[in-house]
Formats: sequence, structure tokens, C-alpha cells
Amino acid sequence: MRKNLIVLFILFAFLVPQSALAFSKDEENKAVVTITKAERRMAEAITADRLKSYLSYIASDAMAGRDTPSPGLDATAQFIALHLKLWGFKPAGDDGTFFQKMYVKKESLVSADLNVGGSKFKYGDDYVKLSGDVIPSAPLVFVRDGWMVKSKGIDAYEGVDVKDKLVVVYSEQPSRGIAPPRPEGVTDEDVAGEKGVEWADPASYAEMKGAKGIVVVMSPAIEQRWAGIKGFFMGGDAGIEGLERNSRIGAPNLPTLLVSSKVAKAMFGGDKDHKSDKSFETGKNASFKMVTNLERIPTQNVVAIWEGSDPVLKEEMVAIGAHYDHVGTNENARGDDKIWNGADDDGSGTVGVLSVAEALKSSPVRPRRSVLFVWHAGEEKGLWGSEYFNKYPTVDIKKVVAQLNIDMIGRSRAKDDKNSKNKDLTGPNEVYVIGSEMMSTTLGAVTRETNAGYMNMSYNLKYDDPKDTNRFFFRSDHFNYAVNGIPIVFWFTGVHEDYHQPGDEVEKIDFQKMEKIVRTIFLTAWELTALDARPLVDKALPPELSRRN
Repeated sequence: MRKNLIVLFILFAFLVPQSALAFSKDEENKAVVTITKAERRMAEAITADRLKSYLSYIASDAMAGRDTPSPGLDATAQFIALHLKLWGFKPAGDDGTFFQKMYVKKESLVSADLNVGGSKFKYGDDYVKLSGDVIPSAPLVFVRDGWMVKSKGIDAYEGVDVKDKLVVVYSEQPSRGIAPPRPEGVTDEDVAGEKGVEWADPASYAEMKGAKGIVVVMSPAIEQRWAGIKGFFMGGDAGIEGLERNSRIGAPNLPTLLVSSKVAKAMFGGDKDHKSDKSFETGKNASFKMVTNLERIPTQNVVAIWEGSDPVLKEEMVAIGAHYDHVGTNENARGDDKIWNGADDDGSGTVGVLSVAEALKSSPVRPRRSVLFVWHAGEEKGLWGSEYFNKYPTVDIKKVVAQLNIDMIGRSRAKDDKNSKNKDLTGPNEVYVIGSEMMSTTLGAVTRETNAGYMNMSYNLKYDDPKDTNRFFFRSDHFNYAVNGIPIVFWFTGVHEDYHQPGDEVEKIDFQKMEKIVRTIFLTAWELTALDARPLVDKALPPELSRRN
């Protein structure tokens, strides 16, 4: 769930019946947003009681944790769609429905064989596949962390030829992912140039150099936690689950294995190992073959439009979204509670978006622009739903002028709370706002000034930074909209002791705080719909975005 060309812009004053967004210039050239009594009354349709009513259903045990895919997630999608239909929203999914269908590919293991110099290993305990079912026997070449960064004189393949061979990569640097992170000292600027020419990550460099496959040796952090996290990679029956992808959605192109240090020792031998600071041929061959049973399981995003009133501007859309999935159940969990209800994550965002929709339905006037609503599936599995929607949009994605994302807005830290796991929770009148100042001057101004002119909550910009070590900007659905060049804002109240735990229950939600946040988001969206011109992306983008656009 990262972050500058400041372009001078002119803020204009205009009055329309639907909105009282009035921009003027004060001495410091700040936008000034005026919230009218009529707009306040519209926002007041969003209430703590209604939020609680919706969340009590969506985060109930009956939804069984809303895993992607699952019957509980499907029931939640139907619940959302029923309300949208009753309220008169326009379906914007597939074939005139509220649902954008996508498929999850689930593989159940039949057999797996990894052979390293004649030694065999146990799938799940010693290794898992990340992609690909077959790797023909090929020589193993150790290439350290696998990176190439021309500006730093880094080339992991220096002195070795990896064509038609298997590359072995490893790094002890801490990483939130699996593949080795950037080498120490490599900055955003070093990887801002053309990928494959100025720099290359381990996967792309191996492919460029003609390797047959990649073997990633577990870092110490992963190996120490392997017993607890291997289920994430293996699924229920030592299988693999993933969004069904095709050539337009980037899956790894080379077969890739993640292996333990036990396997690594068999790959090396002699006096060298995977901690060497030199690349070399190991003198061993390896091969891999996996046989699985494959299921294609349907799931869906939920998509709707509230049409605007302006004959021209209604073709454009302000998007509001949240992920409505969570992580399901765990029958092996300690204690009696086996259901991860996900009341805060992200039941709070799910019902927040639903309440914004209800407030629009209750409004006596329509916004100038249209409003696009998307409830994303599969965020917990790797931003699946938002990735799919942005690759295969059911609307003209270029007409989306901004995306407002809501993910975990339901918790508050009490003054006497000494639990270290709650230290980053926001207070009762505080919320983290991420991304608003990162891409668009206008979007930042509207976001700030709407809040200042309404609830005046404490907007904490602590994480509104591309160098935030938590990387929250990259960890929720707004990220895939930003990749598409759409400016975003993300509201978030912080992680806590019940994050991804069965204790994330409805009774722990601060509904009065949720009410304030959701009302403010509603008015932020309303003011964005009233702009004469769409917010421009006028700031230098983080490399992770700029090289994708």
C-alpha cells in the first residue's frame, strides 16, 4: 500500500447548481474549496448506523472470510449488486451485468520431481514452483543477486554465460518480495532509464540472456518463516492458486523455483556456495517436472456507474474503489475462531464505497461527471482485481480522471493503548492520506481543501512518500490505476494487532470515525466531478510508475 515537475496552474471560480466548488487564489496560491449546506446534507446520508448495518453482514461468519475465490465472496458480490440495482445504478460489468468475470487458476499437485545432481527433494518442504511446470536438465550457474544496473557498474553475469542454463540467484538483503531486491546503494534514479538497457531485474535479465529457468534461493528471513508461510505458495493440497493470466497480463516468462538452503547445498558443492560474491558455474545440473490437476474457478469484480448530468463532462468519470475480499478461513488456526472476518481489512472500505453510492442515490441533483464504482476481488492475493480491471477495463479507462481508494478505515488507537502492534494506528480524528500529493497538484489541492472546509480531520501524510519502507503506495488497488496514469488518493487508518488475524471483527470498528472519513471522501469525489478540467498528472512520477506508462 511510493513518491516530484511542479507546474503552475490556474484555479478558477465557477458556480453550477450541482456543486459549490469555488476555486480562488489567495496569497499563497492555494485552492479554496467551499462546501455548501446542500452538499453537507448530501454527505449526511452516510451514517455510522448504516455503515455498521452493512458491515455486520459483509464481515459476518456466514461470509467465511471472503476469500478469492469462494462462495462467501460471491455472496458479498451479490449483496453489493442487489443494492446497486435497487438504487438505480447503471451496470458496468460484462454483458449488461454488475460483474466483471475473471478466473482463478487452481492447480492441485499430482507429482513433483526436482533432481539436482542425482539428489531428490520434497515439494513444499524443500522447494516450491513460482511458475512453469517443466525445466529440462541444464547446467546451474550462480549469478549472485541477478541484477544489472549500468549506472552503478553492476552486472551479475560478468564472467559467466547463462544461455540455455539455469541461473541461481540469492541475496541476504531484506525484501518484502521473493526475488532479490535492488542491490544496496541503487536509487530510484538508477532504475529510471530504459529497462533492459540501463538496468534489468533478475527475472528480465535471465530472460534477456537466454536462460532456461531461474532458481531463487530463500533468503534467511523467508527460510526462518517457511513453516508458516509456505501455504501461501502451495494452496490447499500442495497446489498453486493464481489469477488466470495471458500474454497481456505479465506473468513470469521463465520457469522459476524457490528453494531452501538444503537444495542450494546440493547445487553447489566444493568450496563455493550461494553466499559467494562472484558468479560461477556450479558444475551441477538440475531438472524439474510437475504434474497437476487444473481447475478454472470464476470470480468477479463488481462495477457500476452513476451517470453525471453535464452533457459533455458525464463522459468522464471519478472512480471510487475498495477490495471486498479478505483471506478466508484457516482450520489449522489456534483457538476456536477459524474465520478471518476482515471487518477492517477491507470490509470497512467495502461498505464505505457502498455508502458513497447510497448517498449519490439520495442526492436531489446529480454530479457533473459520472462516478465509477469498482469493488475489486483478489487484492489480498496480489492486487488481482484491480490489475485485471486496468488491463481489461469494462469502461473507457482513459476517461477516468482520478481514483479514490479506501482500504482499512475502521480502527482508532486509544490514548491508553500500549500495544506496540497498534503504535501506527491513527487517532479518532486522524487518517493517513497516501498519494494525493504524489501525482497531481490539482488532486492534492482538492483533497486537502475539501477536508479543511468540512470535517477538518487530521490528514497524516507520513506514508505519502515513494521511499516509505512500508511501501503502502504499492500495496493496495489504487496502484494499478496509478500505473495507468490516473492520479489517485488512498485513505487508510493504519495496521494493528488484528491485521490479518481472526480478531479483525465488527465490534472493534470505530463507526463514528468511519462516518467522518466516508463523508469526507464522498465530498472529495463530488468536488472532483465539478472541476471544469480534469486533474493533470503534473509531478515527476516514481520510477515504478514512469517506466510503465
